[in-house]
Amino acid sequence: MASARYDVLGIGNAIVDVIARAEEDFLLRHGMRKGTMALIDEARAQAIYDAMGPAVEASGGSAANTTVGLASLGARAAFVGKIKDDVLGRAFAHDIRAAGVAFGSAPAASGPSTGRCYVLVTPDGERTMNTYLGAAQDLQPGDIDAETIAASAVIYLEGYLWDPKNAKDAFLKAAKIAHDAGRKVALSLSDAFCVDRWRDEFLQLMRSRTVDLIFANEAELHSLYQSSDFDAAVRALRADIDIAVVTRSEKGCLVIGPDGNEAVPAFPVERVVDTTGAGDLFAAGFLYGLARGADDRTCGRLGGLAAAEVIQHLGARPEASLKDLARENGLID
Repeated sequence: MASARYDVLGIGNAIVDVIARAEEDFLLRHGMRKGTMALIDEARAQAIYDAMGPAVEASGGSAANTTVGLASLGARAAFVGKIKDDVLGRAFAHDIRAAGVAFGSAPAASGPSTGRCYVLVTPDGERTMNTYLGAAQDLQPGDIDAETIAASAVIYLEGYLWDPKNAKDAFLKAAKIAHDAGRKVALSLSDAFCVDRWRDEFLQLMRSRTVDLIFANEAELHSLYQSSDFDAAVRALRADIDIAVVTRSEKGCLVIGPDGNEAVPAFPVERVVDTTGAGDLFAAGFLYGLARGADDRTCGRLGGLAAAEVIQHLGARPEASLKDLARENGLID
């Protein structure tokens, strides 16, 4: 197997996050379910934007956030996602490249505008997301470059991308190319409601070994197996895939691998400001460890460290050097 040009290549929705603080009653007034992600059309996107308080714009998208976290750790990261050649699209491309991530996806000249996600952060740090996918959902199999996929040690997909048919086909194409080249494929389940929509297909991806590694939080795990029994759901997960990681917020994570289950504690956090990106950054730390051949516990600790950094400030991307933090905590040389 040829050596990899990239440690991890993420495939996902290219989205600009528009983040604002909000009180609980704002969510109620606008019919939002706290802590979830809802897909919206352009008209609702405009209505929410008009009603929001002062906002901060930052390039986002789940898998894109993960690749930025990987770059902050010192990994060689790449991202594939669809933008339009508009103001937000150019901002997204600039930001992700400035963060050290290779991004070569060609922008669309016509069609829907660049995707954006309106993130409302309540005082408890919980985030409620309203996503207008726009150009992001127009990712096509033709946007998948076989050479780049084959040159990446791990291909990482966000479950959110499983909604549009063309994007689904693009991922399946990428997974086949990756496996033919002897590479690994990882999937984040992204959101419990996403799992509700695509449960059978996600299970099929795992059971057919189209994916080798799954990232899920507790809510997603319970949704996947329609079980409120954590231990029973973990046993089912173990039977369906070789490696899985279940994140459990302040309880840390559980790494389920061929050698057994490894419970890894969370990193201490002074104050939770905004949980946006916690799962994305956890995946970044874990995948960094995986790419470096670290053991399950170290991978879990790296994930916990990256998640702890991002939830202590507003926004879904690291503000401190994750590489420096990992070194300070003795997780990398």
